[in-house]
Amino acid sequence: MTSYPIHPGHRHPPGINIDETGCNFSIFSRYATCAELLLYKDCHSEQPFQVIRLDPELNHTFFTWHVLVEDLPLGTHYTWRIDGPKDTPKTGRYFDPRQELLDPWARAICNKLWERKYATTANLQLHRSMRAVLVADTYDWEGDKPLQIPTEQMVIYELHIGNFTKHPSANVKQPGTFSGLIEKIPYLASLGITHVELMPVMAFDAQDVPAGVSELGLSNVWGYSTHSFFALHPKYCSKTTAKFHRNEFRNMVKALHQAGIGVILDVVFNHTAEGGTGGPLINFKGFGNETFYHLDAKDKRYYRDYTGCGNTINANHPFVTRFILDCLEYWVREMHVDGFRFDLASAMTRGENGDPLPNPPVLWGIELSDELANTKIIAEAWDAAGLYQVGSFPGYRWLEWNGRYRDCIRRFVRGDPGLVGEVATRIAGSSDLYKSNWRLPSNSINFITCHDGFTLWDLVSYNTKHNLANGEENQDGSNDNFSWNCGVEGETTNNKIIALRYRQVKNFITILLLSQGVPMLLAGDEVLRSQRGNNNTWCQDNYLNWIDWSDLKAQAGMVRFVRSMIALRRRHPNLQRRNFLQGTNPNNKLFPDMQWHGERLNLPPWNDPNAQCLAFTLGSIAKDDTPLHCLLNMSNNFRCFELPPLNDLFWHRSVDTSLDSPYDISLVSEQFMVQTAHYWLAAHSIVILEAF
Repeated sequence: MTSYPIHPGHRHPPGINIDETGCNFSIFSRYATCAELLLYKDCHSEQPFQVIRLDPELNHTFFTWHVLVEDLPLGTHYTWRIDGPKDTPKTGRYFDPRQELLDPWARAICNKLWERKYATTANLQLHRSMRAVLVADTYDWEGDKPLQIPTEQMVIYELHIGNFTKHPSANVKQPGTFSGLIEKIPYLASLGITHVELMPVMAFDAQDVPAGVSELGLSNVWGYSTHSFFALHPKYCSKTTAKFHRNEFRNMVKALHQAGIGVILDVVFNHTAEGGTGGPLINFKGFGNETFYHLDAKDKRYYRDYTGCGNTINANHPFVTRFILDCLEYWVREMHVDGFRFDLASAMTRGENGDPLPNPPVLWGIELSDELANTKIIAEAWDAAGLYQVGSFPGYRWLEWNGRYRDCIRRFVRGDPGLVGEVATRIAGSSDLYKSNWRLPSNSINFITCHDGFTLWDLVSYNTKHNLANGEENQDGSNDNFSWNCGVEGETTNNKIIALRYRQVKNFITILLLSQGVPMLLAGDEVLRSQRGNNNTWCQDNYLNWIDWSDLKAQAGMVRFVRSMIALRRRHPNLQRRNFLQGTNPNNKLFPDMQWHGERLNLPPWNDPNAQCLAFTLGSIAKDDTPLHCLLNMSNNFRCFELPPLNDLFWHRSVDTSLDSPYDISLVSEQFMVQTAHYWLAAHSIVILEAF
């Protein structure tokens, strides 16, 4: 092929920049003494067609190496080779001039020739590294912009791009891809959710699995092993050519926005796919190991591991902070996403010595970025080294996955006594966690299940995890599930147990959607998807993880219940309050904003260690809103609840989880009028009454 003319180029912006003068390449490497740019025709090329050795005098500014190449065609693939001083134990520098490195700012990547085992210094294979791809940045958004749905009105639906449409029953043209998801948007819209939260879609290493897992033919499916934060995971794109990847993702975002659904990305800025000592060289290790990662101060060959994945990103180093902000702003500006959920976000609070910082620059940079000002930012407020910051995560705008909500509601619904005080606090928006530091109920992301753990059906079907299929001898996954199998472990033909499990699922859904804060549902819970008791299916790219769309018909009653509960929440402003409940009635309404009860009115059993019942009344806050009265009985017996008196109105039964479909939840026009002063509520059941 032709060798293209080159010029010194410039250091900014990092990565590539294409204009009328050519393509400018720029890479940061603080201690590098030489750099080479290798150009390939495509992903299958065994040799580069041009190797450009950069001149330290002409192509080096401060800590950046740069070169401009004229007339380089789109679709060209490229890598870098970097060399510099060694002495890794003292400095942490990890230069290997033989290893070809992937541009950390790559907008598209190709990994067809790459194998993880050959990307280590000991087993290096030349010209088989991952490659970045030159792609154009043209797209017609047709006026689309990120949505700005008020946080208190959100209903999040967490899903995995591959698992959502890979099952043959999905009946989509491009299974397991962004295009496949587009075909399912009518279903998502019919549920009434406001946002999808996509498990990692940034390019990740599917080969990042332990030996025992790999021997079973399993791979890293969930994607929490990112290596390229600006690029999309190629397998989620229906087109094999990288130049189409970004536009396919944009098509999906635009289509979701047209349906009124926002897009939140699950992002992994706590570790990368390069792992710890002996892990592969992909990009960050080779350009600036000592900059990008937390290293052991005594011997910098080793990595501080606060993530359980071998390494931890040094997120509060000034350069790394800027990298993360640039990346997030890119996904909002160029890809129109509506928010981010940060995996193991507490690892990002750690300073360069590994200790948590009270005001981490990276987190405040995200919170205060003008470009991210209208973006939802959600923290998984813990890490794998024991740092737990639910309720105390630095910043004010950050929403948090409320692990304390999950655990409390799981225990209450399975029947644990003496929890009603905490249950009330969680339903009312977790004021104990958020009110004292001027945050709001909407800072709490309430959830019962997520990708990590049991599905909702398994939560009511298994007492213990069953993870042998993962190849780690059942040692992986959490042992603390707060689950209850309702009498039999796993599958059963006992109709009484099956009916109780259905009721328990509805109880969880009902409490979740009655709670102040932001509810999050796990995809497939509405069709009672089971993982056969496996609570850590990170490596299962098979029927264990895929959603069986034939269950839509088999579980039509449960789908109807979930859809109707979301609709009930969205039509009642008193379930989507911006501020905390006060127990006051300043506008002289029929009821205060909140009243707590037990089986008898105004006598909540706060101090009863055996209490398993709770009731509450929510007053209306809008003209077209109606008061709600909710009864929760998690005991093994029928319980009789007093009902608040109404003047010229009657209580009407909207929900009774003890009833079979379609009587378990009713349209307003079909609701049963309650004409007595009491309501006998079945064991393990919830009732919602509306006043009109």
